[in-house]
Amino acid sequence: MAKAKGCTHIETDRCKGCGLCVVVCPLELLTLDEKTINIKGYLPAISKDKTQCKGCGFCAMMCPDSVITVMRTSNIKRVSHA
Repeated sequence: MAKAKGCTHIETDRCKGCGLCVVVCPLELLTLDEKTINIKGYLPAISKDKTQCKGCGFCAMMCPDSVITVMRTSNIKRVSHA
């Protein structure tokens, strides 16, 4: 069975740090970066572990400013029927 994988890209310079994406991530992979202030003066959202993302897209759907892009892939094992 193929496992869903995802990759989340956050435009940190446009993020206003509302935290809605952090709340809806079922794997709790997103957080607000408390070490960085973006050009708008906000603490942007970041991914704690990009390798664990399943690509559900909840964060992108919840983002009011559309600064999150989620790309989905899958790991499909090919079986030879020789």
